[in-house]
Amino acid sequence: MTAGFFEGQYVWHPAADDRQLARACVDVRAGRYLSSHEVLKDAQRDFGLRAHRSLVLASEACDSDLAERWLAEEPSKEAALLWARVSSLRALRAADTEDRRAGDLGRIAFAACQRAALMAPRDPTPWVTQLSLARLQRPRDPAPQGLLTSPEGPWSLFSHILRLDPWHREAHHRFLSFFFARYGGSGKAAWDVAAFLGQRAPASSALRLLPLVALVEEHDPTSLLADRTWEQPQWKATALGAYQHWLPQVASYEFTPVLDLAYLAHALIMAHCEFEARPVFAAMGPYASRMPWSALGDPEEQLSKARLACGLPVPGSR
Repeated sequence: MTAGFFEGQYVWHPAADDRQLARACVDVRAGRYLSSHEVLKDAQRDFGLRAHRSLVLASEACDSDLAERWLAEEPSKEAALLWARVSSLRALRAADTEDRRAGDLGRIAFAACQRAALMAPRDPTPWVTQLSLARLQRPRDPAPQGLLTSPEGPWSLFSHILRLDPWHREAHHRFLSFFFARYGGSGKAAWDVAAFLGQRAPASSALRLLPLVALVEEHDPTSLLADRTWEQPQWKATALGAYQHWLPQVASYEFTPVLDLAYLAHALIMAHCEFEARPVFAAMGPYASRMPWSALGDPEEQLSKARLACGLPVPGSR
């Protein structure tokens, strides 16, 4: 892992210390796609990295015609994947803003996902991209045994992805988000699914953080003693378990898992475990993500407040 030391400013870009991806993002903004092909091809055997890189590139390409142009000029599986990512982001954005084109964009995105999956049948990324669209279609597959709320959802699609990659990070997060209240689910279902997924993951996996993700998502700052929620034994134990079993694995990561580290640091701070939070921030280096800090206010202010509680420097400090 190459996070490095904090040098006085936060780095908010989702590419973080993946410099090859950061350069590709610059090229995307300039209308060039050759480096996108290279970074996606280089990650074809690392499904987690391929998913992350394709999503970051799509966020950069979403407001341009680069994905369409690339697919027309060079119809490779990498071009098809970026088009699936871009068209899905557009469909989700339209749905979230109640754009009247949302239905048509959703159908385009679904077809793009199917095309990408046919071109790379062993790659779970197109199927994960299709899973992101599930909240628009609301499939009602029955839940397996072991869940208290028995929530219906895209269980069949999720199971297919797990056969390709059992611990795919984005697949688990996309699946969990289907059950969020803001997408038509409920807090109880989200917590149930998060606990189910987290408990079946290896102790050293970042997927053990899923209950903390659901906790932030369903957090109601207006409720009584809302900020004391993370002090409850089950949530504190979840955070400390990830600190003990997952954090030591981060040193072997090729790139800094910024978002996962942020959720862990946030949970530890909220549980008043500043001693444990300090090495988590150290592992993050200068890299920052807006979630989960934005759930409590301005993300930079909340992040700085958390770092100061650990005795760590923040932008503007000496």
